[in-house]
Amino acid sequence: MIPYGRQDISQADIDAVVEVLRSDFLTQGPFVPAFETEVAGYCGAQHAVAVNSATSALHIACLALGVGKGDVVWTTPITFVASANCALYCGAEVDFVDIDSRTYSLSVERLAEKLAYAEKIGQLPKVVIPVHLCGQPCEMAVIHALSRQYGFKIIEDASHAIGGRYQNEPVGNCRYSDITVFSFHPVKIITTGEGGMAVTNDGQLAKRMQLLRSHGITRDAADMTHVPDGPWYYQQVDLGFNYRMTDIQAALGLSQMHRLDEFVSKRNAIARRYDQMFSGLSVITPWQHPDSYSGWHLYVIRLQLEKIQKTHLQVFESLREQNIGVNLHYIPVHTQPYYQHMGFKPENFPEANHYYAEAISLPMYPGLTDAQQDKVVEAVREASI
Repeated sequence: MIPYGRQDISQADIDAVVEVLRSDFLTQGPFVPAFETEVAGYCGAQHAVAVNSATSALHIACLALGVGKGDVVWTTPITFVASANCALYCGAEVDFVDIDSRTYSLSVERLAEKLAYAEKIGQLPKVVIPVHLCGQPCEMAVIHALSRQYGFKIIEDASHAIGGRYQNEPVGNCRYSDITVFSFHPVKIITTGEGGMAVTNDGQLAKRMQLLRSHGITRDAADMTHVPDGPWYYQQVDLGFNYRMTDIQAALGLSQMHRLDEFVSKRNAIARRYDQMFSGLSVITPWQHPDSYSGWHLYVIRLQLEKIQKTHLQVFESLREQNIGVNLHYIPVHTQPYYQHMGFKPENFPEANHYYAEAISLPMYPGLTDAQQDKVVEAVREASI
């Protein structure tokens, strides 16, 4: 079966991991800060905090921004549940902003409308989390301008988007946000096995996230309540978590960073070829905003069901039967049972529901060959007849 995503591991990646396995440090050694420095430098950010998953990064990013009980965090319904769950972990509430009909990311028009109403009723969000779905950056300049007007903070969920660019600048430079979060899951642009990172230009936010990722413990005498008892001494000054990244993971990530631009270039070439080959078929190919250069984590088509004599499910099952490992990203978060218990209704966000009824994620990864891509397109053609 041709999978929808797959990691690309080179001999250099393997050698980097073996080097760590033969070293004195498997967990908190020199490769974690080296990986952080590499990612921050690539993105043009001042600080980077490596953690064991993007979910952990989202959690400590919310905490660093002071999200807690009584606060509300807004995000998009078309995302993985972690983009919303991170606020719940902090005791806050979650709400959603419907998606744009072309980019499938958070709609800046709906955001502006919702903010205007929220201001009238005194329920403005503490934080907004735009998600760069499929690797295409959101309209961050507009979202940032709205944040200045209404006073909310911004966390960019760029789990899909490392290596992408917005207005010809790297995603992750935090020009239009307080914190940006990346994922290094195996099907993402680069991988550390499991892992994530938060980048920021605010030194205090970075210091706060560094503290929270490691049990709330500090060894810095300047942050202690009294002079250290000795060189062994540490203090827990906050309630943190064991969210640390290992040196094994960081070594893999650092090695993968050397091929990041190559990976993204290949993904863009595959996307362009898909666009050309789907011309004339009853599918809608992904529209790209002129301000964006996508990381192309995912290539999502939408079925023109009014032209196809089959249902969404029938097309999906036909592709699986033809050994095409398609997937669907994502089930709208507000339709999940856990969120329906909070009072959300499926009809609350109609554009997200419309997207879900038509979307299919096709195979997209740097190692996808032309022959495999030909097979995918032919399978879609066959399934759509």
